This record gives sequence, C-alpha cells and structure tokens, in this order.
Amino acid sequence: MDLPDVSNLKLDDPGPANGISVAGHCPIIPDDIARPTNDRYMLKLKHYAKSLPYSIEPNSKMQHMLEFILLRIAQCVEAKDYDPGLQQWDSMLTYWAMLKYPISKEKRMRLATLYFHVCTTPGMPNHIVANCSDNFQALVRSKKKLRIEDMRLPWKPVYKILSKDLFLTRRQFEISQTSWYMGYVSENARRFFHPAAIDEMLSTFVPLINGNNLSSILAAEYYLLTFLPLSHPQSYLPMLFRLWESVNSYMYDERMLQFLSRIAEMHVDPTISDPRRIDEIPDDARSEDEGRPNWPKEDLEPKWRWSGLYQDVGIFTEREWNYIMCKCLASMEIPLADAGSLTTGPNADSQATFELNRLPKPSWRISSLARIIVYSMAPDGLPNPGSELSTPFYTPTPSGTSTPLPHTRHSGQLNGHALGDYLSSPLGKHGSTKAKTYLAGSKALDSLAKLIASCEGFFHPTNSGSWTNDLSAFIKYIVYDFNKRWHEEQKPDCKTPTHRRLTRDMKRELVKSLRTVALLAMFSQDSTTVTNIQSCLKSMSVMEPDLILHPVLERAVPALEALVETHRTTAVIKALGAVAPAIVSRNVYYPGAKHLLPILELLLPGIDLNDPFKTFCTTAFLIEVAQYIKFGDLASMNQPKLVVDIGLESTSPPSLQIDNMPAGIDEGDEEQLSEQDEDALLRNTCGDFADWVAAFLRRVIVLFENLPEEGATGTAGGQTEVQLVDAVSGAFSQICIHLSESLYDMVLNMVFDYASENVRSNAVRAIHQLVECVANVDPAKTLAKFLPFCAANIHSELEHGASSVRTTSLNSTALPSDATLHWNLAILRGAMYNDGRATLKYSQVLLSLFRTLLKKTFAKRGYSSSGKLLSSTLLTLTHTYPLENKFVNPDEWNSEEFQCNHHRYWGRLYKAEDVQISWHVPNDAEIDFALQIFREVAEPALDSLEELLQPGHTRDSIWRNDFCRKLSFVRNAFAGIPTLVKETITPEELQEANLTSDILDEAMEMIATIEPVNAAFALSDPADPRHQYITALRRRFGTFLHAASISLRQQGEENTVDAVHMLIRSIRTYMLEYGDSRDSFYLQLDRYNSELNITRQYAGQKEWPRAVWVRRARLYHAARLHWNSVERRRGPLEDQLIDDVTEWSLWHYSTIRETSQSLLQSLCGNYDGLRRRSLPILYKALEPGVDDDRMKGALWTLNASVFVKYAVGDPTLATDFFSKLFACQHNEKPSIQDCVASLVDTSLGGFVEPCYVVYDVSNQALDRALDNLKKCLSDVVEEPSVVVKARAQRVRRLKLWNDGVQRTTDVILKVAQSPNTHWKYSIVAVRCLRTLIRRDVPLSRSHVQCLLEKTYDSNGSIRYYAQRAIMKISRFIKLRSLNWSAMDLAMEQNHNPLRKKVPVLDPSHEFTRKFLLEYRKPLDLEKARKEPLLRDKITSGWLAWQDTYDAFLAPEPDSHPLLPWSSDCKEVVDLIREVTTKSKFWKKLCVHYSSENHSEAVVQDNVSCVKSIFQILGDEPFEALRPIITDLLKKNDKNKQRGAAEFLAGVLGGSKHWPTNSQLKLWAWLRPYLKNILDQKNNDTVPIWGSFLEYIFCNRDPRRVQPLLDQLLVELHAVDFNGESTFDIVKILSFFRSFYEQIDWKFFAWADEALSIYWSQIGSEHDDVLAYISELLTFSGKVMWFPNPSSCTAEVVTRECRTEPLESDIMGIRGLFHEGRVMELVKKFKVWRGERLPGARAFQSTYDRIGVLVCRWLFQSIHDTNAVSTFDYLLPLMPELFRFTEINDNDDLANRANLLLTQMCAIQTSPSWRVRLKILPLVQVFYFRQGPVISDIKVVEMMEVICRCLDDEVVEVREMAATTLSGILRVSPRRSVLALKDRFVRLAKSSKLPPKGSEEYNTALRQRHAAVLGICALIDSYPYTIEKWMPDLITSVLVEHTYDPIPISSTVRKCASNFRKTHQDTWHEDSKKFTEDQLVALSTLLTGSSYYA
Repeated sequence: MDLPDVSNLKLDDPGPANGISVAGHCPIIPDDIARPTNDRYMLKLKHYAKSLPYSIEPNSKMQHMLEFILLRIAQCVEAKDYDPGLQQWDSMLTYWAMLKYPISKEKRMRLATLYFHVCTTPGMPNHIVANCSDNFQALVRSKKKLRIEDMRLPWKPVYKILSKDLFLTRRQFEISQTSWYMGYVSENARRFFHPAAIDEMLSTFVPLINGNNLSSILAAEYYLLTFLPLSHPQSYLPMLFRLWESVNSYMYDERMLQFLSRIAEMHVDPTISDPRRIDEIPDDARSEDEGRPNWPKEDLEPKWRWSGLYQDVGIFTEREWNYIMCKCLASMEIPLADAGSLTTGPNADSQATFELNRLPKPSWRISSLARIIVYSMAPDGLPNPGSELSTPFYTPTPSGTSTPLPHTRHSGQLNGHALGDYLSSPLGKHGSTKAKTYLAGSKALDSLAKLIASCEGFFHPTNSGSWTNDLSAFIKYIVYDFNKRWHEEQKPDCKTPTHRRLTRDMKRELVKSLRTVALLAMFSQDSTTVTNIQSCLKSMSVMEPDLILHPVLERAVPALEALVETHRTTAVIKALGAVAPAIVSRNVYYPGAKHLLPILELLLPGIDLNDPFKTFCTTAFLIEVAQYIKFGDLASMNQPKLVVDIGLESTSPPSLQIDNMPAGIDEGDEEQLSEQDEDALLRNTCGDFADWVAAFLRRVIVLFENLPEEGATGTAGGQTEVQLVDAVSGAFSQICIHLSESLYDMVLNMVFDYASENVRSNAVRAIHQLVECVANVDPAKTLAKFLPFCAANIHSELEHGASSVRTTSLNSTALPSDATLHWNLAILRGAMYNDGRATLKYSQVLLSLFRTLLKKTFAKRGYSSSGKLLSSTLLTLTHTYPLENKFVNPDEWNSEEFQCNHHRYWGRLYKAEDVQISWHVPNDAEIDFALQIFREVAEPALDSLEELLQPGHTRDSIWRNDFCRKLSFVRNAFAGIPTLVKETITPEELQEANLTSDILDEAMEMIATIEPVNAAFALSDPADPRHQYITALRRRFGTFLHAASISLRQQGEENTVDAVHMLIRSIRTYMLEYGDSRDSFYLQLDRYNSELNITRQYAGQKEWPRAVWVRRARLYHAARLHWNSVERRRGPLEDQLIDDVTEWSLWHYSTIRETSQSLLQSLCGNYDGLRRRSLPILYKALEPGVDDDRMKGALWTLNASVFVKYAVGDPTLATDFFSKLFACQHNEKPSIQDCVASLVDTSLGGFVEPCYVVYDVSNQALDRALDNLKKCLSDVVEEPSVVVKARAQRVRRLKLWNDGVQRTTDVILKVAQSPNTHWKYSIVAVRCLRTLIRRDVPLSRSHVQCLLEKTYDSNGSIRYYAQRAIMKISRFIKLRSLNWSAMDLAMEQNHNPLRKKVPVLDPSHEFTRKFLLEYRKPLDLEKARKEPLLRDKITSGWLAWQDTYDAFLAPEPDSHPLLPWSSDCKEVVDLIREVTTKSKFWKKLCVHYSSENHSEAVVQDNVSCVKSIFQILGDEPFEALRPIITDLLKKNDKNKQRGAAEFLAGVLGGSKHWPTNSQLKLWAWLRPYLKNILDQKNNDTVPIWGSFLEYIFCNRDPRRVQPLLDQLLVELHAVDFNGESTFDIVKILSFFRSFYEQIDWKFFAWADEALSIYWSQIGSEHDDVLAYISELLTFSGKVMWFPNPSSCTAEVVTRECRTEPLESDIMGIRGLFHEGRVMELVKKFKVWRGERLPGARAFQSTYDRIGVLVCRWLFQSIHDTNAVSTFDYLLPLMPELFRFTEINDNDDLANRANLLLTQMCAIQTSPSWRVRLKILPLVQVFYFRQGPVISDIKVVEMMEVICRCLDDEVVEVREMAATTLSGILRVSPRRSVLALKDRFVRLAKSSKLPPKGSEEYNTALRQRHAAVLGICALIDSYPYTIEKWMPDLITSVLVEHTYDPIPISSTVRKCASNFRKTHQDTWHEDSKKFTEDQLVALSTLLTGSSYYA
C-alpha cells in the first residue's frame, strides 16, 4: 500500500509554548522582488515569495533564464529546427511560467507574435501547431497584459489555411485537426485584428454566403463571428441580425448567441467602439495581400460626443432584443403542444456537411443567453413602484377596472351576445396613455422576469424533464454573471458609465424574480439540476442573503425534523451548503450566524452509515461551515475544563425556530436587530458547541463501529464505505482545526478513551484517520497521549506472538489475534502525522519500537503497517509543509481579542498580502534523527537483505518472507525522504546522458536542460557528510535492487511473485520518490482549483478564505519541487534498473508484467533516454522462438502511447518498429494476434504522412517576428554559430528522416508483395503504404505498382485502402505538376491553366440572373476556348459578389491542357499507363465492381479511383475499358448495372479536362446508351443510376454533360403523369431530383419550366408522384430565394441592412415565389371540397390528395433553412388546414394537418367547435413562443378573444379557453388580472340559476360556469405563490360553488386539487396569507374537513 499523501497535512501551530518555532525560516526576499513597486505582477511575485519558508531566486536571475530560453526558441525558429528543438524549449517556457515570475510586456508581445506566425506557417506539422497555439493562448489570455494598442496581428494568414482546409474534395479522405487549430488561433488572436480591417473582412466573408447551401452559410458565419473584431461592430451588427432572422438553424443560433454575448459584455464600456480609436491604433500588421477599404459610414457618425453603442436595450434595438428573447425561450426546449417545432432547426442542420464539426464548438447557448441578458441590464426605463411580492410585478389600485354588467331581458335571461361581449370588453384602455414602466427601471430585467414567470411551472419537480437542466443552468448563469458584473462595477477603475450601472433595486428584484423557481427546483431528483440550483442559491445568498436564507431555512426545518422523502432531505442539506456564506460569514449577512447551531443539531442524524449519500451531503456542509468559524464558548471565557460523557446514546432531535417573520411580512423584511443584539444571541448559542461536538463525535464513532470487516487491502467494505470514512474524517478534521483549546482537550480525551478502550478490526483504517484529525491540530498533546500507550501495547502484542505467522501474499487477510497490534499501529501512525519537532522528544522510544517491529513483524499486514509508520515518521521529520490551516492568521487566533470575540471574525476573507503562513522546515535535530533512523533501522535491514542474496541461502517461504518484510522497511524509509537530499547532476553526467537521449540527431546546444531552483531540500550541499551518507546509502539501495532483480529472474519460480512485487515497488520508490512525488504539482493544482470553485462567491474575486491562500502557497512550493523533478539523473545504475524493469515487463506472470509496464510508463516522464534504451529489448522479445508470455509482454509494453508514438513518430525508428510488427505473424496464437491488432490500431493512429515541405516554405512575417524577438533579448549573447550548427544538424536530420521513410517503405512493400503475408497483415501494409504516399518527394514505381495491383485484390478491405491510395497518388501527381512553390505544396494548392479569374464588373441582380440563366444555354466550344465560360462552383453572388469569380476555359481540340505531368512523376505515370491501358486490369477490377455488395448506390471510392486514372492519362485507357462497360450495360442484373455506372461515372468525371475532341468522341459513343440508362425497367437499378447522376452533376457545370442533361429533359417532357405505371413516372422524377438537388443554385435556370410541368400534375392519382411534386415545390422555393439589396456587393448589403427601414425585406425572406400558386389553391380548395367523395373512397378525392401534397410541402419547408418564408404560404391556407383536421375519414390528411399546425402555433376563428378546440391551445403556445415580440395591446386583444370563448356553447371549448387564459395570465400585466378578477366575481355573484327544467337554465348555467372558469384560471395562473386577492377569492367566492351542478362543481374541485398540489411544498409559508376562518373554509373545499386548520 502506498504511503499517505502529505498534501493533506493541515497542522496546527501550537505556539511558542510547545517549542515549535518557524522563526529562522522567514524567507529572505531578494531585493529586486522586495523593493516597493506599482507593478501588479511584481507584487504578485512578492506575495508568492513571502508565502514560502525559503528564499526564491532573484527576479534578475530568472529573467536571464527566460531570455536564454527565448534565445533558444528564436534560434530554433531561425534554424527551422521545429521538431524537436522548438518543441523542447517551448516546454521549458511552460515550466518556467509555473514559477510565477513576470514576463515583460515587450517580450510577451513579441513572443506571442512569433508563436502566431509559427502556427500560421503553411505546412507546419499539427503537433507543433498544437503546442504553439496553446502557448500563444497562454500569452494573450489576459486582457490586462496585452491590448491591441500593444500588438496587432494579420488575419489573412489564418483565414487562408482555414478556408483551404475546411472543406474536403471528394477524393480527399485525410481528416486533420488543422481547421480546429486555425479556428482556435483565430479566436484567441481576434483581439489583435485591427478594426480598420473590418470592411475587408466583410468584403471577403459576406459573398461566401449562399442561402441554398447551409454549409456555406455556417462556414461564412464562422468566419464572420470568429475573425471580425469585437470592437466597432456598429457597422456590421444590423447585417448579422438580418441574416440571422432569415436562417433556420440551431447551429447558426448557437454561434450567433456566443458572439452577441461577447460583444454585449465588452460594450458596457462605451469607449471600446469609439470610432476615433481606429485611427489611434497603429496599423502595422498587414499581410502582403491585405487591403484597407474604407466604406462610407456617414450614418454612423455621432451627432454629439461619442457615448457608446447603447440602443433601446443594452446595445440592441427593441426589435433585436425581442428576437433574442424569442430565441431564449426556444433554447429552453420546453415541449408544449408544438413539441415538434423545436426540432425544425436541428432538422435543417442535417443538411450541413461533417466538415463543420471540425471547427471549435461554440459555448453553450444557455450561458451565452444569460450573459447577453445580464450585460444588457441598465436603468434604461421608468421603474415600477417597489414590490415585496415573490413574483416581480406591480399590482396597481383596482380603480377604473370595473366593467358594467351585461344588459338582461325582462325574463332575466342574458342577451345572446351580451355575455361574450361582457367577458371580452377591453382590458387595456384605462392605462393605454400611461408611460410604460419596467421592473426596477430595467428593460432587460423586465424581459427576464417575464420569461421566468412564463416558465415557472417547468421548474417544479413534478413537471421536470430534459428542459429542467437548461432552465436551472440558465438562472445559475444569470446570477453568476450578475454577481460578476456587480462587483466589477464596484471597482474604482470600472469603465461602465455611472448611469448605466446595475442598481441595488435591480439586484433585489432579480433575486425576487428567481427565488421562487430556484426554491421549487431545489427538490428536483436530477443531480445536474440540483447542482445548478445550488450554485444559483449560493450566488443569490451573497447578493441578497435576507431574501434567500430564510426561505431555505423554512424548507429545511420540516425536511430535517420529519420523516420525508430521502431526496428532499439531501436536497435541503445541499441547499444549506449553498447558502452557507449567508449563515457563517458575518460580512455577507450579519444576522445569519445565530441559525448555525440549530442547523448543526438538526444535521446530526445525517451521519448515517445506512444512507451514504445523505452522509456525503452532511459532511460537505460541515466542511463548508467549519472552515469559516471557531468552535468555542463565548458566554464566559474563564470556563472550567469540560467533562463530557462519551456515552454513545443518541440525543433527541432539536428544532430550529424561525419566528422573526409575522404574517404579512415578506422574507427579507425580517425585523432588523442591531449588531450588538445579534452578537448577544450568537454568544448564547455558542455555549452549545461543546455538546454538539461531543454528539457529533459519538455519531462518527458509531458509524465507524458499524463498518464492514476490513479485507486484505485494509479497507472496510467497498468504494462507497471508503469514501464515506474519508468524508466523515475530512469533516471531523476541519472541525478539530477550529476547536477552542478546551473543546480540543475534550475531543482529544474522547478519542483517546475510545481508542484505548476498544479494538475494532473493522475500523483500523478509520481509527487511523480519526487520530490523525486530532494530531494535525496539536501534535505534542496527541503524542503525549497516544505514543506511550501505543508503544507499550505494540511491544506487549509482539511479545505475545502477534504478527508471528509469516505471510507475504497481497491477498492475505489479517488474523483476528493480530487486531490489537494493527489497531495500535494505526493509532500511532495517525499520531505521527504531524510536526516533526514533536517527535524528537520520543526519539529513543521510536527507535526501539522500529527495531522491534523490524525484528518481530512477520505477517504482511504487520510489516506493511510498520513500514508505513516508519515512512510517516520520516516524512514529518524531513518534509516542508504548512503547519496549520485555520481560518485566521496564527497571531490573530492566539490574540485575546479573538478569543473573546471570535464570532465577529467568522467568514473572514484575506488578501494575498495579509496572509501569514507557518511552515514546518526540518531543522538539524530532525535531520539527525532521520539519519539515526536510517543508521539503526534501514541500514541494518539493508545489510540483512544483501546477506539474503548471497549464495547458500535456501530460497524457501521463510527466505521470501524475510526478503519482503525487510525490503518493505527499507523501501518505506526511502519513500519518506523525497525532499531530504537534493540530487546533483554533474556536467559530465549530463553530457553522457545527452548522448543517449531519446532526442535523436539533435545539436547538443538544442537539447534543453533545467537548472535547479531552490525548493527547500533539507540537504542541498554535496559536500555535507550527511548528504554524502544518504546519497551513498541510496545508491547502495539501488545496487541491491539491481542485484535482486538479476537473482530473482534467474530463480524464476512461482513462489517468488510476492518478492518480485515488493522489488518492483521498491524500484518505483528508488526511481520516482523525489521532489514533488509526495506533493504532486498537478494534484495540488486540482485541489487549488477545486477550493477556488467551492469558496468562490463571485467571479473576479480577490479576497479568499485563508485556506485558499495556504493551498496556493503549497501549490507554488510543489511547482518548484516539480521543476527540480523534471530532469532526473540517469547514470549507469539507473540504466541497469531501467533494463530490469523492462525485463520484468516481459516476465511470464501477467500481474508482474502489468505492474512493471505501468512503472516503465511512469519512468518515461522522468528519465530521458529510457525509450531509446528499452526498444531493442522489446524488439528482441518479438523474434521467433521467444516464449509467448514474453512476446505478449513486449507487445503490450509497446502499445503504451509513450512507446508507440516515439517508435512510429521518428522515421529513423519506424523501420525497425514495422519490421518487428510485421514479423509477428510467425506466432499464430489468437491472444498474441489480439495484442498485435491492438498495437496496430494504436500505432497507425500516430503514423502520419511524412511531409517536410515546411522546411522549404518561406514566411517573411515569421522572419520579421523573429528579428523583433531577438532585438529585445539584451541579456544574452546571440551565438550565431549555434544557429549554423542547428541548421546543419536539421538538414542532416532531414536527410536521415527521408532515408528512414524510404527504408520503411521498402520494408512494408516487401511485406505487402509477399505471397506468405497473412491477409490481416496485408491490410495493415496497404494502409501504411497509403500513408507513405508523399507530396514533397516523387513516388517510386514499385510503391505505385503494388498499390495498383491491390486495387483488384480479393480482400475488400485491401481494395478499399488501395483505391484510396490511387486517389491520393493522382492528387499528388496533379499537385506536383501544377504547383508554383513550396507554399502551394504545403497548402495543397494547384494552379490549373484552364482556371481563370473573371472580374465582376456589374454586381447587380440582373447580372446574377443572366449569370444563372447562362447554364441553360448549350456551350459554344469555340467561344469557350477563348473565354472562361465554364463555372463548376458558384462561390459568391447569392447575397453579394466578390470582385472576381472562378471560371474555366474549354480545352483545346486535340491537346491535353494539363500534360505533360511533372518530369519527376513521369516514371509513375508511365507505370499507370502501362497497367491501365490493358484490358486485363479492367477485367479484374470489373469482377469486384460488379459483384454483390448490398449497396443500393454507386460506391464513390470505386468511381473516384477510375476518375483518378482517367484524369491522369486522359482517354488512353478508355479503349481497354469500353468493351467492359458496353457488356455491363447490356446486362440487367443490379450488380452489373452498378459496375457499369461506377466505371462510367469515373470516366465522365475524369474527362473534365480532356481535349474537346476526345470528349466529343466519348459522348458520341455514350449517347446511344443514354436513353436505355434513363429507361430502367427494374426498381433495384433506379437508385443506382440516380446516384450516378448525383455524382455526375455534383459541383459541375451541367453544360459539361450537355447530352446527358438533354436526354434527361427529353424524358421529363415525355413522361405521362397519368399513365398506369407509377414506376415509369417515379423513375424519371427520381432521376430529375438527382439532377436538381446536385446542381443546387444553378437550377434557377430550369426552375420555372420544371414547376410548370409539375404544377400541372398536382391532381395526379399517384401518391408517389405527389411526393416528388412537394419536394420540387420545397426545393424551388429555396432556390428562388434571393436577397434584395440595391446592389450585390458586401458594402451595399452591410450599409442597407443598417440604414433601410425594418420593414424593408433586404434578405428576401418573404415567401413570394409560390404566392400565385397558393392563391390558386385557396380558390380551388373550395371547389374540390364540394366534389369530395364520401366514406372509404375519400382519400381518392382531389381535395384529399392535394391536401396531403400541401401538408407535405409546407412541412418540408418549415424544416428547411428558409423556413421563415413558409409563413406567407401558410396564412392564406390556414382555414383549409383547420378543415383538414376535422376530417374523420382520412386519418393521414388529418394527422399531417395537425402536425403542421402544432408547429405553426397560429390563431384563427372558426364556426366549428372542434376547430375552436384545436386553436385554443395553439394560442397559448403561440403566446409562449412569440411573447417577446407581441405588443401589450395585442396581448390584451388576445385575452379578450379568449375570454369570449369562456361563454362557448361547448363545455370542452370553455374549459380549454380557461386553461389557455391561465397560461397567458402568468406573464400578463397585473392590471389586466385585477380587471378580470372583478369582472368574473361580479358575474359569478349576479348569476342566479333558475329551476332546472326552465328554458333559461342552460344559459344561466353556462354564464355561471364561465365566471367560475375565469376565477379558476386566475388561481391557476399563480401556481406557486399566493397573491393578496387570492385567499378571499378562493374562500369567499369559489367555495360557494362547491356543490353547484356539473360541470361547475367538477371545475371547482379540479381547481382545488391543483391548488393543493402546487402549494404543498410551500404551505408552511403560504398558509400565513390566510386567516383562521379562511383556512377552515379552504380545508372544507379541499377535503370536506378542516385539513389545513
């Protein structure tokens, strides 16, 4: 078992009285750090230096070290030594940054620039880009350290690489991370892109937007939102909003919201986007092709002095804000009746290609929305009068809200329309002229409050779902960001104008708005929701503690006192933990502390072994509060010593009384007591601390006593029990640390009494942790109590035979007779876990004890525990660690003021400079005692071990036991001194190590080394005899381990396994226990971050609990230890031990192998050269004849990433690796081959295409950055010779790499071509050969020949990889022939001589129209050879045109434009010609292409392989292939047809740039076959030829395949839509769909013609035909979508989006294209409805068939990216859609219409009650979804319409109207609520029911029912609060109708039931709003008895 982690040490400082002094360890801070300064970063360093007990290096020395590192980085870049040189020194910089020394702004700026240009150098390997981008991010992360005034960067270098890499061609398959890295770099660099570049960015990105292609939209959006500077968005922000409104895409929304959140946060500072800044910022970072267009912006010029971007709400206009709030509502994904409408965006996103997922993901939309709302808050409106309601709306006086009763006839009967008119009479007229007011005067806050109110019901646990996580996260982020902004605005340097800052009213109203829903959701059973609510409550309790603490306490009492559901109890405990700052921090909420003791007493039952989760929650709360307070009595400071009965009986549960809130007073209006009165109350409660602490300890002991029995590992039970003991011990430890002296003595006595009177074999580990808790506080008292007692017991037990039975097995269980020994060893070990000085007094006792234990413990558990005791003792003696961890400084803790008034200090927070830390630093006496232990215990044990290895000893079980137990002692001894001796490495040793480094072929100067820094090693002088003694003894220990390894390997018996386990653990100790091994830097970093997160009260916090600062000091100390541990000495002995561990990794016992392999991987991180040394041993184990176990061990060892990446990543090593890997097929054992398969997968993941073109790329920007960096290095000598040497070494290394690649290729070729190679290995070989195809050197003939032969291999996987290799070969031949420079090679950019840039002279709509219509005109070849007319891809023009577009010339008649290929490719091209011009090749290929493969479409890889060959060779191979295609075309078999289609598609694809005569010849041959191809007779072959057409037309000018297109159009015109055969029609429509979907926007030229054909056939009797018609309607509507700027340029689009009125449809989102057809349908539906067939034949009616067509079309349209245009088609069709829903004899039509309508949420009136019933819920849905954009007047009108429906004749409609009304009222103005209340009450009271048989009865009953429904709607609209008018309404009005006739009585009972359900959780609070009489009436209403009284 491993030693304890001293990172948990929290030792108390017992003061000078105990003789422990840290004086003398006060660090001497170097002068250049200590001197006064205003530099905040030097001050931080000074605080770090002050926090350590030793001196750190002067800043000057570390700055010199930094300059040296930067010099080496610069030299590496200059020599182009990127790998490994730059990689190493880059890591050195990372380590240097851990030491917290500052980097000057100049160096930071120039280094960041250098890293940026390294990242943007084309061809730079991704692993280098990854490291440099991370360091770039670290350098520029702080906005305070670098601003755009300090540094500018060009944007185009990133964009060029990103735009080139983002979308792959059809023949590219290598998916790299380049796009992600470029996106990452651009996101971090955008702060430094000059705002003057905005116009050029817009002119680059805006034209890329094509509304017909979602991928282009999303890519352009990414460029816009990632590159555009966040400052000065005023010119382009309106354009972004217009574009956003027009696109239906979830992915688009997410990134847009992230962008808006960033600019909203940034622009609270009005100066950010001041136009004057653009001219003030130097513009000195343009790339060569970067321009600076400056568009006119007269409309943006401020009329007065610049005051910011502020608009109606924050920086947004009211329209923009309403749109954002609608997106916010939709983002919550709350399912209503329109659940499907939430999926329209995600459905549209399915059109996006996978490449977009390679970009960095945007932040979660929920957090973005919260940030937008918070940073848009400002006092920008008239405030509502203050409210104390829990929901944030004003209730005005009810004057003027009455409505006269309706007129009645003489008989008392209501006029037929009067009641409806009465119910719907205007609600809003009385207040219409008043100015609009907002909650706390903030529009954004008002919007938020309405949103929360509308979603209130979805927070309740009974109504939870996936949306609850989003909602709870939303309010969490809201309060987090609000708190963050609030504290930012309290700082003196805040730049937010005073009149725009948050106000206290806003803060208070925000908390009130969110409090109700947070308290509802805190009881959720979803853990994520609960965590979110905890965070929310914590932030709110810091903001307004009085509003949060008391409601939480009121819910806590019943949950903790009564037996309720478990999850409610734990939820309450978690909530208490969340609001802990309000309870214990006096600076957060002074009155809160008096509640602590009652809460603690209520929580005692939470320590429960039977309910682990509750215990975890309880201990978390105790740790939270215990770290802020002192446990001690304040009533009388001269109290006598406490004597407390330690009986374990439980006490009666206490009660928590919160009686400061009389009825009618809101939480937060608690009676305010003075601080003196609060202190008096608190003093009185503190007297109960003693009883509580004693009771808590009893609960802990009871829990420990009931643990399961401990197993062989020493742990009781499973993982849960272990965690439980750790949690309880952690809480107890925190409590002990903060006990007063008297309470500590009481606890110490209780623990001692229990430990001395009991022995529990099931609680040995637990008692150790319990004693450790008290030892941490006062080590001297603890040792005085426990050490004599334990030592005597241990001696006694050993004398009487304890631990005398010899065992060594890891699985051996302790004997019951040994329990007392183990119990006392555990206690003593816990007591020893303390300050080393306290042990000196007992040195002789301990030495005697260690000697006895060494001599007499023979059992595994006995000697292991003894070894741990020894290790703990040495660790406390020799380690450096903080002595205490109290919540105040030691001098404050010991002061008399604190002792008397510690309650005033509760929750104290510190600044860094105010913290004092007491450290333990080993003194000479402690060091001497440690050395004495080594001399008297460890050294004799080592002597015995060396003797055991001598010849003559019988290697039996006794020998094994002696070996294990003595080695355990020695190992633990050395494990206890990781910081005793500082390791020294001589220059000679370093030189020797570098010669055998893992870094190969590198100049010695470029191999990075670390200079040690001070880290409190006790013995750091090599000349010190003590240093020499330990060093010599340690080396003797290492020598013994090597000898033991050799001896045990030679012995090799089964009974040596335990000894080998102990040996390997000892080697781990020897090799790795040094520096931060016991104080791991990364572990400390995790704990530090965890403590920050737990204790953080708001973002940007500067004052923290003292424990956080102590943890930070430990982290800094660990960082310095880690620095010293990075580079370990590797001498001959260490090499021998590495060899030993490698050999053990191959041993024949799997457990030993696994342990050794783990150790070997760990050693790789500390010992350079290990992998290079171990690989030959591992390779040798793979040779034939080696034992299977040994081979398996080698394979698994190699499979570790540290080995395989090294072996594969360096080309000089890869040859050996692959040679050995492929040789493994000699062993056919399945388990071996499984290992090989795993190794193959791992290795191929790191095996990438060798490409060294980056070394030939010239980057002038990088050269300039390099020069600038070197200029600021004034403290170091440049050393030009080093650069020369490094460059020469890099050239030599490059040659070695190229040679290595060639050797590897030869080896793998030999394997691939061998007939003896197993097919699995052949697949791997082909995969490797594919990877080894390079762009930077010519390919070899043998390489290509092998791959060509594999294209027709019998194995499908081999063919797959070989065909992809052929594609790659052809791409690289083309690239090598058509590139102009190394830059082109790196960017994979070829320059086709036929491609031309055509200028756009007239970017008008007319030009766009002509441009698209030209696709329909057949090509004039003569003209096309002179003018570039062929346009395969349209990259701009939809929204705006670029300055040019790409077009191609037609080739010459007889000459191939791309030939000849590059001369260095001639050999390969000749080979391909030689092979493929023979029919033999194509026949072999045909066998596989035309065989059965279950594919319903052409296989694209097959097509691309054929295309690649014909692209390279032109039509040369065609004569060999033609008869094969002809033969396949004649056969009707599906597979033969697919083969023909694949060959034909490949030939046509490859013929793109053939000489035109060759193309004409090809078409002349093919034309006779086209009719047969399009006239398929088999259902199975239609999809095949459809996919053929898709391939042919994709990204291709249709004029290139004019004969095929002509034939397709002929077939379309000839089709008989009313023919008997559906197949004949659908076949052609399917082919035509393949055509128009692939040519995309180019289809504009044929859209009208095709629509005229399709539209004329909408009456077709074939359902499948109608489906195709609906698809064309959808597609054509999208293709014909055109924006409407006056000119198609980015400048005009941007300007007009900004200046044109909002009604101007610039983006063309109105659905006008199909408007005429829709109106035609509206007219004809009336006729068709009259002709509709009845009954079973109804579905055959024209009305039904076209109805289905319309529903299908509209449904498809609203799920497309242009969904918004569909509304113009929907509105005229809406009446008919509702009629469709009424149809009862055609379920398909009715269901489609219902589905469509629920996603539209529309409002309409109808004479049919069924239609009215369907409309009403949609009204509520529409209101919910679109609430933010509906004006107040419209809201009132909607309520008036709904109120009219309360008087509907049909009861179902009335009830649905009431439900709808309640939903709308939740977010309606209160004046409307009161008006309706008075109206309904008067109506109810005036409604008299005549006798049941009378004529007036039904009308009167309906009138009363309408009134009661209205009242119930009012009550239901406030499900979780009690309004002031509600008690009287329920108990005086509603109760009177309890026994009315049905349906009135059933409505009343349903309302009562809902009321009880929604208020049961808060009834203790809500009941106070009712009088006693009202409660009685309410109980009668609910149950018939006084339930609530």
